[in-house]
Amino acid sequence: MLIYLQMIETVEDRQKFTDLYETYRGLMFYVANQILHNAEDAEDAVHQAFLSIMENLDKISEVHSPKSRAYVIVIAENKAIDMIRARKHFSDAGFDESVYGIEIPVPEDGGLADAMAKLPARYRGILLLRYDMGYSTKEIGKMLGMTEDTTRKVIWRAKEALRRQLEAGERV
Repeated sequence: MLIYLQMIETVEDRQKFTDLYETYRGLMFYVANQILHNAEDAEDAVHQAFLSIMENLDKISEVHSPKSRAYVIVIAENKAIDMIRARKHFSDAGFDESVYGIEIPVPEDGGLADAMAKLPARYRGILLLRYDMGYSTKEIGKMLGMTEDTTRKVIWRAKEALRRQLEAGERV
């Protein structure tokens, strides 16, 4: 953690980052390990997630809030998925986004929550960052290591997938 703190300029930001680290590192490791099934890789994903969080520390107003918790989970999940995606470039096996990510229990009420829970983790996470947490496409791209155009495209695909899920689950 000392390496992270050396890269942060203000005392307030150091304290915020320390609180984030101590509060969420276990949860972030759990999320990454659920995806990667390898403790060393999960640690790497958490490290990458903390680097991303550090660059966007000003986006977190309160450490102990549902919004901050969701934010760190989405970042850890995306970093773990990015590691799998990077491995697939060196393998003959294909990459299926719908397979990776933590499982979310489906509420079974036939509504928006059901449709969101059934989305691939990347789509679910990016929609939460954009529409629940209010980040801009530029901010999301910076957090997830994507260009702004790629971010827009992924958001569009996620909305289309959500629309299809909602249409498939319509009650008569």
